[in-house]
Amino acid sequence: MADTRFDVLTIGNAIVDVIAPIDEGFLEREGLSEGIMHLVDAERSAALYEQMPDSKRQISGGSAGNTAAGVAELGGKAAFVGKVADDELGDVFANDLNRIGVHYGVERLHGGAATARSMILVSPGGERTMNTYLGAAHQLTVSDIKEDEIGSAFVTYMEGFLWDPPEAKKAFVHAAHFAHKHERATAFTLSDPFCVNRYREEFLDLIRSKTIDVVFGNVEELKALYDTDFHNAVQAIAKDAELAAITMGADGAMVVDNGEIITVPAYPVPHVMDATGAGDLFASGFLLAYARGRDHETALKAGCLAASEIISHYGARPELDLKELITEHEIGL
Repeated sequence: MADTRFDVLTIGNAIVDVIAPIDEGFLEREGLSEGIMHLVDAERSAALYEQMPDSKRQISGGSAGNTAAGVAELGGKAAFVGKVADDELGDVFANDLNRIGVHYGVERLHGGAATARSMILVSPGGERTMNTYLGAAHQLTVSDIKEDEIGSAFVTYMEGFLWDPPEAKKAFVHAAHFAHKHERATAFTLSDPFCVNRYREEFLDLIRSKTIDVVFGNVEELKALYDTDFHNAVQAIAKDAELAAITMGADGAMVVDNGEIITVPAYPVPHVMDATGAGDLFASGFLLAYARGRDHETALKAGCLAASEIISHYGARPELDLKELITEHEIGL
């Protein structure tokens, strides 16, 4: 096996998060339901973007992008594969990842859809209302998957959301093929219960065929995958998956490894501000420990600790030094 260039390479929708506080009447004026994620078209996206205050924060986002950033913040070697356009927000996305230390070398989309953005409107009470335009993110194709990058990553991690656009689905399968060709591991996250309900049989086939080595999900996603209660879903994933990592919110997280179950409690958080990105950062901690050959309990603890930092503030990027946090809690990452 060739030398490992990356601990974790992630593939997913490349989205710029545009976050701003809004006044009391904004949502009503715009006909938006508070706390909901709305998918919007290019025109609506541009109109909302124009109305957001100048104080808006613009940072690279998307589930797999957040995971790659978390790996880098933990001191790991990370890479991200996802599509942005040759535009201003594409620059924001690429520059942000490069600043954090995530390798990002995907060719820009020219003359097509604009870079994906999620306009996150924060109400005075702290509730977040998302308006997401997927644009260029859905233009990822097989040609964006580079064998030398996949072949030199200890694990390639992909998001279930990639299963929506047909070309990205092909890219997902192509990446898994390259990983296994080079004796590397594959992982994916179920992403969202609605996503699981759309593709239940295909996701189960990915797991049962061993296209995927490590499955990530939360309680609701796992229940959706097997259309049953949590206890029975855990028994089912134990039979189907080589390794599964399941987050359970305030109850911590569990690993299911060839039928054996290991659980760790959550780290207490005085006040949960915003759960966005908790699963993404759990994956960062877990995958880095996995790539470094640590035991499952250490991987779970690293994941839970990274997630606990994220939910204590707004946004899906750490505000504290994750490496210091891991050291303080004596987790041997």
